[in-house]
Amino acid sequence: MPPTGGLRTAFSFRLSDGGRWRSTFQPSGSIFSPGAPIAPSAPQPVRTLDFNVGANTVTTPRASAPFSFAELRSFANVEPVRLAIETVKDQIERLDWAIKPRRASTPAAGGAEAAALIARFFARPDGVTPFATWLRAMLEDLLVLDAPAAEMRRDRSGKLVGLDVIPGDTLKLLVDETGRRPLAPLPAYQQVIKGVVWAELTTDELIYAPRNPRPNHLYGLSPVEQIVVTLNTVLRRQTAQLGYFTEGNVPSGLLNAPSSWGPDAIRTLQEAWDLRLSGEVAAKSKLYWAPAETKYQPFKDSPLKDDFDEWLARIVCYAFSLPPTPFVKQMNRSTADNDSDRAQAEGAQPRKLWWKRIADGLIAREFGRPDLEWSWSDETDVDPLVQAQIDDINIRNGSTTLAEVRDRRGLGPLRGAEVARIYTATGAEPL
Repeated sequence: MPPTGGLRTAFSFRLSDGGRWRSTFQPSGSIFSPGAPIAPSAPQPVRTLDFNVGANTVTTPRASAPFSFAELRSFANVEPVRLAIETVKDQIERLDWAIKPRRASTPAAGGAEAAALIARFFARPDGVTPFATWLRAMLEDLLVLDAPAAEMRRDRSGKLVGLDVIPGDTLKLLVDETGRRPLAPLPAYQQVIKGVVWAELTTDELIYAPRNPRPNHLYGLSPVEQIVVTLNTVLRRQTAQLGYFTEGNVPSGLLNAPSSWGPDAIRTLQEAWDLRLSGEVAAKSKLYWAPAETKYQPFKDSPLKDDFDEWLARIVCYAFSLPPTPFVKQMNRSTADNDSDRAQAEGAQPRKLWWKRIADGLIAREFGRPDLEWSWSDETDVDPLVQAQIDDINIRNGSTTLAEVRDRRGLGPLRGAEVARIYTATGAEPL
């Protein structure tokens, strides 16, 4: 607690160049004093990022990062990583979506018509590609580079008419003197093609949406970059396993010839043995006569898969928030279900929210409907019995109509099924 009496520090104030009052202080001259701070000789605006000097003049995107975009692309094709990436895409692709009114607001006039118009736009964001396929391309750069980007294509009146996916590894980020992204009409991004600055884009022309930015880095941190050391190990492990089948020179065993045999006799038997057995799978299961005193010494092969491989698979799956069940020893159903639920909560849900933030921003800014929002539909359980129980509960408490359940199952319309009802002990009451 500070002392109650006496002046501890002398203060003086001056007006800085930025128009804000700054204070300097002179601590007391007591023993072990902290001393007066060094005043800036030329006060500058606060930097949000300590970028490299001349960062905007370097044409190579991500030039100052430990791993280039090209290296991250290569690491993404390591088999366990590629399987994880495609599984994450599948998780998001199987979800349904809709444009709905926000819960906390009353829909403005024409909300239903506007929601239908926006839904038609997102059904094919670039005008050609279905949304699920389009989003897979965005997720590729999200998971590999953490640099998903889409150009906002407009008509002559400035209306948004399309979103074209742009490879994130072709984009170089620009900064101003404070480390912030320049706002339109100043260019904030440059597209670099084959080492040449190809185009300049503003924040009104490009959506650049990394999910994992860091305050001390210009670019985001992707799941692939988080496990680069592990991926190097996986590559070397797989190279050793492949070499066992392609270039290995360790035989399955040795035949010891009688001590009286010379090199020529041994060579003759070896050639006859190879001629008889090489490439003949069926012949290897037959018995063959061998000279007297010949002995066979079998070798025990080193395991091609062990606990270390499972450990590597677990790290890869953890980085992508996936259950490692397919790559590890058999697990009981309860443990596997828990791992799947945990992965869904830790992985799919944040990625769903990432896209929802982008979509909600477009709906509010470009379509002028802040009263509407993107909504991911609830996932259905793959177990028919469990899903039937869920549907029954939702129909009885009025949160789902019979028409919605029938539509999801591919059944035709039914009169009166579109009315939400609450089922009580005395019967069904419409809402």
